Amino acid sequence: MNKTGQEKSRTKEIEGEAKKAIIMAVADSVAIALDDLVPGDGVRIRSLLQEIVGELEVSDSVPYGHKLSVKLIAKGDEVIKNGEVIGIASQSISKGEHVHIHNIVSLYVPPPRTKALKAGRES
Repeated sequence: MNKTGQEKSRTKEIEGEAKKAIIMAVADSVAIALDDLVPGDGVRIRSLLQEIVGELEVSDSVPYGHKLSVKLIAKGDEVIKNGEVIGIASQSISKGEHVHIHNIVSLYVPPPRTKALKAGRES
């Protein structure tokens, strides 16, 4: 009998193979991947005190150290990490999705410059 993705995730969890991520503050909308993650991976979200505060299934590949959404973030919503607003969602971000420069406008890193600006020509 074939298992669904959810059943496989639960089996991994029971066997102690659940992947890990950490959330830095209660209000955070993202967690940090503590393993390389691939779609379908079951992830346990832990607090700084190592308490399990949630679980989710990953929908994108998320490299170690990158952010993943722990809840739905609507387009235009603030993205919160470490209790601080780090950016604004440039599109809707589903729970379990990779959160990076492709779907947020960072408040810390300027957007990529256009080719014209790189060539020294301003339009």
